[in-house]
Amino acid sequence: MKYVFDETKKYDVIAVGRACIDLNAVEYNRPMEETMTFSKYVGGSPANIAIGTAKLGLKVGFIGKIPDDQHGRFIEQYMRQVGVDTSEMVTDKEGHKTGLAFTEIKSPEECSILMYRDQVADLYLEPEEINEDYVKQTKALVISGTALSQSPSREAILRTVQLARKHDVKLIFELDYRPYTWKSTEETAVYYQLVAEQAHVVVGTRDEFDMLENQTGGDNIATVTELFEHTPELIVIKHGVEGSYAYTKSGETFQGKAYLTKVLKTFGAGDSYASAFLYALITGETIETALRFGSASASIVVSKHSSSEAMPTIAEIEALIAAQV
Repeated sequence: MKYVFDETKKYDVIAVGRACIDLNAVEYNRPMEETMTFSKYVGGSPANIAIGTAKLGLKVGFIGKIPDDQHGRFIEQYMRQVGVDTSEMVTDKEGHKTGLAFTEIKSPEECSILMYRDQVADLYLEPEEINEDYVKQTKALVISGTALSQSPSREAILRTVQLARKHDVKLIFELDYRPYTWKSTEETAVYYQLVAEQAHVVVGTRDEFDMLENQTGGDNIATVTELFEHTPELIVIKHGVEGSYAYTKSGETFQGKAYLTKVLKTFGAGDSYASAFLYALITGETIETALRFGSASASIVVSKHSSSEAMPTIAEIEALIAAQV
């Protein structure tokens, strides 16, 4: 089964929301207290998805707010160089800074992220800074849950949702739950549910769908049954090493396996999964193939040091799938 997009649109994907800096520990197998060197990369789920899909060859744009400083210029330059259209990036003039994520790699099973997200520029994107003419030019608009956590970014995202619905743009909701940006699980559930009910495709881990439903140990069938009473047409629920499941409104269920790899770190998997999954859907591959692409891409990125820089090529994805048939 394939998923259909409007082929008359100029862009394949436009992502909206967070673009920040990842500072990944160069020294492995030690706590952050003892780590002295870090490598700098562009980070943030929407930015990573934009970078990943651009590297795969799609025509990609990005909407977000970056600071008027060295970090902001680094983000814009890197994304532009890998093929992302940055013409709708807004420069913050109020002194807000770039979000920083320091990563600790003690072992493949024990990784952590120390976040600096106070007064960050991306959460100050204003609704009036969303260009309607830009939004209507894309086949798919990708939004992530973190951008809903605070105002005015929350209202800016809700405006993009309205514009996507108005202009027949497929709305892709990547749940991207980050607890440190939210006041409570109840608040998270309210806004996740609000947007998920209006999205066409919803992607997340089982734990993230539990946040949407404000529960623990949720059931996939109950989750999709509830959401299919609203707009969603395709729901993808990821179960880590157990693989991922895709459910369609018309009643089909597809399962994708997880691919074996030598894991270096645990972060970056979700963004790389979303990038390759979307690439496959938008280029006319079946949902089954999209699940394979997503899982293979995630396996490649967790085996490498960065997230954005490690986003794989089609050749790398296809080689991994072929090697583990």
